[in-house]
Amino acid sequence: MVEQTEAEYRERVSTEQIIGRKRWTIDGSLSSLPSYFQPPPTLPAVQTTARYDVVRNISEVEQGSFGRAGLSHATLAGALLHGLKEVEAWYNTVAPGSGTPIHRHSCEEIFVVLKGSGTLYIAPSNPDQDHPGTPQEYPIFANSTFHVAGGVVHQVRNTNEHEDLQCIVAISKPPMKVFMYKDWFTPHNAAKMVFPMFWDERCYQTHPKKDEL
Repeated sequence: MVEQTEAEYRERVSTEQIIGRKRWTIDGSLSSLPSYFQPPPTLPAVQTTARYDVVRNISEVEQGSFGRAGLSHATLAGALLHGLKEVEAWYNTVAPGSGTPIHRHSCEEIFVVLKGSGTLYIAPSNPDQDHPGTPQEYPIFANSTFHVAGGVVHQVRNTNEHEDLQCIVAISKPPMKVFMYKDWFTPHNAAKMVFPMFWDERCYQTHPKKDEL
């Protein structure tokens, strides 16, 4: 797993071309992303020779916390395990009081809440601000769905102290590269890049790449 500040990361890839992007803000308007929201260059895909059944029982898919307290994650279909190129799907269970880090990524993300309830935190749309700022809060609940656009700083937490929060999550452009924040006032250029994700590390250990950033 690679962990570094975005400033350190950009210095290492200064010869890479950064392509400008646009995003939809939370109110539906289109705004330009500042340079620190640009996604990192795509790394070469890791080839896998594993074979999987066409139809699988979710209860039999391997799950684990991967060192993250309060999390149980299973990759239902993904880039590194199954060779998918455009989309990846997860089954996540979050214990009461736990949640994702405050983070952002270039991919789009869709959640379907199967069980439990919690809170979605979204940073306000302010491209000129150098940090996320106080987030907007949205209740989430069983049979609800929501999506997060690329580049938006967000967090999902189980704020229900009585039961687990279970979700199906789908992302675009796998494998995911994430920038994590210590808090909502951490500068964007101080966010820590994490790649590969915790649950993808074993794939890179099994199939190491020759070319590393």
